[in-house]
Parts: sequence; structure tokens; C-alpha cells
Amino acid sequence: MDLFGTAGIRGGVEDRVTPALALAVGRAVGAEIRSRGGAGESTPESTVVLARDGRVTGPALAAAMEAGLAAGGVAVRRAGQLPTPALAHASQGRYGVMLTASHNPPTDNGIKLFRDGTEFDREAERAVESRVADEESVAPWDEWTEATRADPLTGYLDDVREYAERFGAPLDGLRVAVDCGNGMSAPATPTVLRELGADVVTLNGNVDGHFPGRGSKPTPETLADLRAFVADANEGVAEPGRPAAEDGSASADGETEGFAFGIGHDGDADRIVIVDADGEVVHEDTVLAVLAERYTRESAATDPVVVTTPNASGRIDERVRDAGGRVERVRLGALHEGIAAVREAAADADGAGGDDTRVVFAAEPWKHIHVGFGGWIDGVTSAAVIARLVADEGLDALREPVTERPYRKVSVSCPDDAKESVMDRLETALPGAFPDAAVDTDHGVRLEFDDASWTLVRPSGTEPYVRVYAESDDVDALVADVEDVVEDAVAAA
Repeated sequence: MDLFGTAGIRGGVEDRVTPALALAVGRAVGAEIRSRGGAGESTPESTVVLARDGRVTGPALAAAMEAGLAAGGVAVRRAGQLPTPALAHASQGRYGVMLTASHNPPTDNGIKLFRDGTEFDREAERAVESRVADEESVAPWDEWTEATRADPLTGYLDDVREYAERFGAPLDGLRVAVDCGNGMSAPATPTVLRELGADVVTLNGNVDGHFPGRGSKPTPETLADLRAFVADANEGVAEPGRPAAEDGSASADGETEGFAFGIGHDGDADRIVIVDADGEVVHEDTVLAVLAERYTRESAATDPVVVTTPNASGRIDERVRDAGGRVERVRLGALHEGIAAVREAAADADGAGGDDTRVVFAAEPWKHIHVGFGGWIDGVTSAAVIARLVADEGLDALREPVTERPYRKVSVSCPDDAKESVMDRLETALPGAFPDAAVDTDHGVRLEFDDASWTLVRPSGTEPYVRVYAESDDVDALVADVEDVVEDAVAAA
């Protein structure tokens, strides 16, 4: 598809995600809903909740999207600024449109579409894209609608808090630093953590679409202030961020010292980064492995499944296997499709007397779907659940079982028009170069070795590169060997 990428529509507002495009997409979504039998203002099936993040271009795009949807003949509930997971939560039983570019710079914006709490799958996106290309006509004049207001944030936060209380222990003064990055986590994560009992200090805690505090993508570099803030506060503190006495105090003046950990979010609060008490970023796959193991162990299913992506670490497989589950992988940006595929296969197996198979968690690095809560990526819920687990066991204890091998990602130059032939060659060349490895070619070429090392080779979807991912105790040697094979395939294309 030309319009939709791995995370909806995204790009610069001056030449790609313009008000004209928002108007056209709104009209197309309205027509698609009508084609599915939804129309008018009276039924949830014909209702679209519309929200935006804090970008300065959001109001203009929201006005255009609202006009397109209303002229498309569907009811619009205008929700204003929301975190993306709050919009997804509000889309349960209806449709949702989120205007966000997530972690992209302030010059960008985007469009994400939801139905019943889940992102549109590829088939639904293709249908909308086709209608945009065909310049879908508006609904008859007497079917146009008028938008109404909605305020779903409070209900979402209440549900997050109630869900998180199923895990770990009460926070009871646990001290947490949260860098909201001037994004939409500001009205969400600190509120939930405080309601759960945490003592929260925020950085960049106001919503500002220019992202003046730091870049909207949370990385070790952009989170430098958070990392230093946590590390400096914890210097010389024996038990950072945790009440030391039964009365909840850690010192004579009743103050808890330091921070148990830190949290960083992106612009729309679907991503989360965890910073430990030393100010170091906890590897995203370690966070994923901790949550995956916990959800697997607590599942009552006989066949608990964790869905992740090909670039995710083998440490996840190790922890899930140890907890009695298994891992299924799906292409990047398609966790919801992976969940649906596992459920469909399970339904077929159950009809023939198969195992009790359930997806218990789905995630790719930085982004988590808490399946028991909802079908969307949710950094706010991750923050609440992780905080409860840390309060119960401590971050170091949660990380201790996870084997963290060296990890590298490199890019090999490859013209876009050569990617297909290069990948065709690599499906043969890589197994030939590593005959002892187990091979999976569903999403690129992934090789897994007996010592738990692995490598993945896949084409970039946006740049002229073939990506090489690898994890191994001798990662430099593995990457060098894989790069040689990839470079030979590029040269021969």
C-alpha cells in the first residue's frame, strides 16, 4: 500500500498528512462503515470516536477529519487530546480515529484507525486506501451528522488502575520519576501511579506539541535528563525509592529518598522505556521478557502464547518456555494480526479437540499489548503493571532471571528495487552459510542456534537498507559473518 505503513498513515503535514488527506480519509472511513451496515447517529456500530495528540497541527487535521466523517454519514464523538491507548479503549464497541505521529518529530502527524479496540488490519486499511484513491463520494445530504463531545480519559484511567491491581503489590509510597516528554502521557501515567499509591515526580510534564523538553522518541540519548535525574537522586541511597519503615517512611522527616526506577514515554504514550536506579536504560527486550514470563506463569491456559516480532530477543523465548508457554512471531507493526492468527488457529484446533490455547501477551520492543485488558498497544498500562511488580519484588529481582546477551543491529546498503531479489538469494545463502541453524523465513530470514544466539535479516520498509539484527555472546563475529553473506547477495543482485 502507498498510504498506510506499519503504524497507520504518518508523515510531514505540509506534503503528506495534510487536511485534504484527513478529509479524504474521513470520507472513506465513513463509506467503509456504511458498507458494513453502519449509518446514522443511533448505534455504536456507526459511531467514531475522534482524538488527537498534542501536536500543534492536530486541531486543523481534526477539523478536516471530523468534516469527512460527518459528511460520510457516521456519528462523530469528538474527544480532544488523548493518549493513543485511551482512544483505543474508547473505541471498544465502535470505531476510533487517532491523529498522532507517535514518536516522530513535531513537523509530522498521522492517522491511526481502530475498530472495537483493535487497529485496522491490512484488509481494512486496503479498503480505506482504495476508497481514498477512488475519491469516495459523500453520503446523501440528509445523512450528514453533527459531532458531539466525549470525555473518555477518566474511564480509561480507572480501568487501567483496576487492571494493574491484579498484579504485584500496592505501591505505598514507591517513588517513581516519569519523563512525559511533553506528550500525552502527561495527563495519564502520573495520575494512575499516584492513584495506585506512588510518589511521582514528573519531567516535561506539560503537553506541548513542539516537544521543547526533548525529542518525542524516548531513547538513551533523549532520556539523558531523566537518567541523570534518577542517578543523582539515588547517589548514596541504600534503598532508592522504597519506604524503609513499616510506617511508610525512609527517614526521620518521613521522606522516601531517591527513585525506585524511571519511566520515559513517547508523544502519544503507547511506548515505554524503563530506567533503573543507576540511571541506565533497561533493555527493551528484558522488559518484554519480564512481562511475558509473568503473564505466562499467571495464565490458566494449558497452551499460553506470547506474540512478538522477528527482531525480538531470544531471551523472551527462554523466559516464556521456562514459564510453560511458547512464542509466536509476526511481522513488525502487526501484533494485532498475530493475536488474531493464533486465536483463529486455536479455534480450529479446539473444534477438533485441541489444546486450550490463549494469547496472554503480545509485544514488540518498547510496545506492549496487555491482552487481558485490551487489544491495543498501551504504555500507560505497562507503567502501572511494572510499578506494581517493582513494588512487590524490586526491579533487580525481576531482571535477574533474564539472560542479557550482547545485541547489535546494523544496516547494509541495498537499493529499493533490489531488495526482493536480495532476500530471495538470502533465503538460500544464509542457511547454506550456517547449516547448523534453525531457519524461519516468514518475516525475513531468522536463524536460531543451539547456544540461544540468533540473527535476523530483513529489508527496511522505509530506507534503502537490509537490516541485520543479532544477539550472541560473540555478537561481533556473528554480525561480521552475516554481513559478508548479505553484502555478497547485494553485489550479485
